[in-house]
Amino acid sequence: MAASRRLGIYDSSLFICDLQEKFRSAIYEYGRVISTTQKLLKACQILDIPIFATTQLRAKLGETCSELGLDSPEGIKTHAHVDKSAFSMFVPEIRDAFQKLGDEKREVIIVGIESHICVTQTTLDLLREGHKVYIIADAVSSCNKEEVPIALARLRAEGAIVTTSESWLYECMGDASLPEFKQIAGLVKEYNSKTKEGLQALCRF
Repeated sequence: MAASRRLGIYDSSLFICDLQEKFRSAIYEYGRVISTTQKLLKACQILDIPIFATTQLRAKLGETCSELGLDSPEGIKTHAHVDKSAFSMFVPEIRDAFQKLGDEKREVIIVGIESHICVTQTTLDLLREGHKVYIIADAVSSCNKEEVPIALARLRAEGAIVTTSESWLYECMGDASLPEFKQIAGLVKEYNSKTKEGLQALCRF
C-alpha cells in the first residue's frame, strides 16, 4: 500500500487541467508549470496516485503537451484523459472515472491553466461535492499573471488549500521512515533548481 494511503494526504488524485501545446506562448511562465507537473507526475507513479487530465477543445487548441507523456505507449497512464468544451474539468466522463475509485470523499491536487477560469471552476465543483482540494501554486498560471493571485485568494476563501509542490510531497510522506520516502527525496533533489525557479516565477505575488 502506497505511503499516501497510510499517512499525510489520503485517497489522493491528481487533476491536470488543459496543459496543451497551443498555450505555450500564451500562458505566463508556462514552462515552469510544465516542469512542476512533470515532477508531480513522477511522484504520483511512486505513490500510486490516480491521474486525471483534460484538454480544452483539442481540435482547435492541440494535444496535451508531449513532454508530460500522458497515455503514450511508454508514458504515464491516466484514469481518464478527456476532451471538453466546459471550463470545469469535472465533466461527466471525468466524474464517472473519478467515482470508480470509490464513494469516499477524496483529496484532489490540481495543476494547470488558467488559474482564474478552468482551475477555479474545477475547484468550485469539487468543493461543492465535498472533496478537499489542493491547488499547487507553482503549477498553475494564466495568460495574464495578474489573474493568478486573485484567483488563488478567491479559492482559498472558498475552502481550497493553496500550497506548493514540495510542501505537498512532504505532506504525502508524513514520515521519513516510509519506504517511498527515499524515492521522493531523490525526486525533490532532482528538481531542486527547477523548483526554485518555478517558485520565484509563480509564487512571488
